[in-house]
Amino acid sequence: MLHLRLIVPPDRTDAAVSLIERTVGATHLVVLPGAARDPAGDLVLCDVAREAGQELLHELRELKIDQDGSIAVENIDLSLSSRATAAEEEAPGEAADAVIWEQLTDATHEESTLTITYSAFMILATMIAACGVVLDNAILIVGAMAVGPEFGPLAGICTGIVRRAPKLVLRSSYALLVGFAAAIVATTVFSLAMDALGLFSVEQLDGPRANTSFIWKPDPFSFVVALLAGAAGTLSLTSTKSGALIGVAISVTTVPAGANAAVALSYGQYAQMWGSVEQLLLNLTGIIAAGTVTLCGQVLLWRTQRGHWTRKPGPSRSGGNRGNGKA
Repeated sequence: MLHLRLIVPPDRTDAAVSLIERTVGATHLVVLPGAARDPAGDLVLCDVAREAGQELLHELRELKIDQDGSIAVENIDLSLSSRATAAEEEAPGEAADAVIWEQLTDATHEESTLTITYSAFMILATMIAACGVVLDNAILIVGAMAVGPEFGPLAGICTGIVRRAPKLVLRSSYALLVGFAAAIVATTVFSLAMDALGLFSVEQLDGPRANTSFIWKPDPFSFVVALLAGAAGTLSLTSTKSGALIGVAISVTTVPAGANAAVALSYGQYAQMWGSVEQLLLNLTGIIAAGTVTLCGQVLLWRTQRGHWTRKPGPSRSGGNRGNGKA
């Protein structure tokens, strides 16, 4: 379930409370008149089943509570309440299938911003992958995939396209491009330093490499896997199955491709470098395409659910300041 904490302007409290009371899946309603100080208003608390959360948030925003007050949403890990159980059973659909779009936008905003921490993880992941490439060590490649943070900006691009948020698309694209560019440059320098220390050699790069040669030899399966991973990663972000992201991270060769390109560049092996770049672009394109299509499908599903939404029986909502929301 979700816990909502609202700071509501007093002239809209009745409308907000009536909306919550009539929302199927909402319970544990608490109203504290005049309790909020910044911004000033009434404090309204409630719990709502995840599958009913998006509809409730949508109509609360129609009241402009997010503009003149505040709407905070938290996930409830444990709720020992028969009322909560009944609310979840009453709400249509399943919690795992529900999408809270505001929550997704906020999460991708944080994960798709170019920061020192993001850049450090990208560089370190690429350096680990470089060691895996030279040593032909699949374990290091998998570890680098898990460390790489690139799925955040990819999800941000998909979300920005579907939500028509060009700023999110630009910020995510900037983080993705600059992150990979910095990682490849830093790993190229790292490779030269390792070669000077006698730990890397061009013979290792040009060897058979049974476990890692696929990284710079893209084929149709590279794109197919990227499509599947993009869909799976998007579903894991929009549902309660966030643990699936680890599996997505280690199924696509984005970071390893960048690492192979960097090591090949350091030795002047341009055929390997361009093959790695092609692998990287195929994976990024596939993930973005599949993620965008998946989100579009979920938007259509949500609109269909809204068309069949029901309310608890009761008097019409008061307050008079509603927008054009449903009665």
